[in-house]
Amino acid sequence: MLIGSDKMIAVVGLGLTGLSYARYLESRGIAFVVMDTRKQPPMLNRFEEEFADSQYLRALHLDGLHQDSLMAASEILLSPGFPMADPALQDAIASGIKVHGDMSVFAEQCEGDIVAITGSNAKSTVTAWLGHMAQKAGIDYGLGGNIGTPVLSLLNEPKKSLYILELSSFQLEATPQLGAKVASILNISADHQDRYEGMAAYHQTKQKVYRGAKQVVFNRRDPLTQALLAEGVKQVSFGLNEPDLGQYGVRQRDGVEYLAKGLDLLLPVASLSLAGQHNVQNALAALALGEAAGLEQRAMLEALQDFPGLAHRCEFVASVAGVDFINDSKGTNTGASVAALEGLGQQQKLVLIAGGVGKGANFEELRPAISKHCRALVCIGQDGERIAKAMDGLTISIEQAEDMPEAVQQAFNLAQVGDAVLLSPACASFDMYANFEARGDAFKNAVKEVSHG
Repeated sequence: MLIGSDKMIAVVGLGLTGLSYARYLESRGIAFVVMDTRKQPPMLNRFEEEFADSQYLRALHLDGLHQDSLMAASEILLSPGFPMADPALQDAIASGIKVHGDMSVFAEQCEGDIVAITGSNAKSTVTAWLGHMAQKAGIDYGLGGNIGTPVLSLLNEPKKSLYILELSSFQLEATPQLGAKVASILNISADHQDRYEGMAAYHQTKQKVYRGAKQVVFNRRDPLTQALLAEGVKQVSFGLNEPDLGQYGVRQRDGVEYLAKGLDLLLPVASLSLAGQHNVQNALAALALGEAAGLEQRAMLEALQDFPGLAHRCEFVASVAGVDFINDSKGTNTGASVAALEGLGQQQKLVLIAGGVGKGANFEELRPAISKHCRALVCIGQDGERIAKAMDGLTISIEQAEDMPEAVQQAFNLAQVGDAVLLSPACASFDMYANFEARGDAFKNAVKEVSHG
């Protein structure tokens, strides 16, 4: 698509993906311009250092998309943060200029097999768990996308036989066809409703991951994850119920729960390294994906038992005076927080800390899980009051806190011995923190203060 082009490429967005675009084009001798609507995009300083003497960079435009440069471009490389619906982009598209995302460029250039994983929740955990399985199996693999390394940076590394990629809906917007060896939508729940015109548009975007896939792995308890494909593509399902032949699920024998494929018992649920019913489902998804990718079952089962998990995703922080503290700062939408509440609430009562930027979410979706599993709720951030109001009538304690230290202290005071304080905000972090990692770190620091108090 881009190799050998003698025309100019427009890069829209100067975050991690935009920087990877610039490096990709520079390394291949292709002229380009870069633009961003922000005056100080996050990678600006690094970009200016790296490309100060570039012979291929034609211009850098900040504080707005440069219409003339867009219209003069042969193609546009779009960063995930910029919606395709932007009027300037739509004008360029209407004039016949192609818009691509990093995933479509990667798919065209890479020579290995692709495992593509998307979903509203759990995609980072499943992607990383599958990577751990590949490592155990001795496979030469690359891991990246929406987690870790930008995909175009993977192209500058030694070639791999397998690429395990996490994809966001934003990345899929500009990915006409991925052509993965195996693709999966893990789940669909309301997210980014401030960007999409309803769930139908969001669902349609997620379905792009299946285009050109050789095999599909879907969640049989979530109909929206089933592929809208022509017959003939092999499909395998996972779910927490008993599986049919060839599918993945959970079976009981002599009072013990097992991960199972069809009638075959694979591993006791209690042997998983990560706790909670949501992680049982994640393990089943990883097994189904790993089998489709050709990984050895023995290595996959070993990886299920010693995977350490990811920071900020139902991460155990500490136990203070009989109260556990769990950091799920990555719970940035209602679906993620419901999964955490349902997964962890089976073992103990919870005091939930929630709030932030709701992205147009309907917080009523939290009510059943909070009512069932929570002793109390502490609300923070821009939409904290909206969350509290959505819980009107529940017979639990509901408090408001100004910041994370106050929220953690209030939650600790409300908890009883044997409970867990869970940070799972159901919101983005940008009202108070740079990202969900910074929010999770603030939670962990506040827990340290409580433990020392």
